Amino acid sequence: METIRTTYTGQLRTEAIHVQSGNKLITDAPTDNHGKGETFSPTDLLATSLASCIFTIMGIKAEASGFNIDGATAKTWKIMSENPRRVAEVKIEFDFSMCELNDKHKKILQGLVKVSPVPLSLHPETIQNVSIKF
Repeated sequence: METIRTTYTGQLRTEAIHVQSGNKLITDAPTDNHGKGETFSPTDLLATSLASCIFTIMGIKAEASGFNIDGATAKTWKIMSENPRRVAEVKIEFDFSMCELNDKHKKILQGLVKVSPVPLSLHPETIQNVSIKF
């Protein structure tokens, strides 16, 4: 069975259904590319996927190592380029200042920034500018 079923609904929008859970996600073209910008664009989802994937791997490792990162946040910026139009850079600022972490925990988290599936899947020319605040 497929993982995601996507339908083009018109006016530069899509509806994607996660087949296993039935959850729905709508995308809209951004305002700088003929869209309304009323929800995530496909390239917004790419940037979101990068932050979410890194967080997920960090959460798995934190649980396995006996510490907690609940409440940590990330601010994400997507920088586009033209000719070809593509995501040139994703900037992410992770903030763990609300978490009780020792030096060992911090070192573990820092080591996970580039080793999860999405960072490893992006084109090598896509800049991944990731910083962590403790």
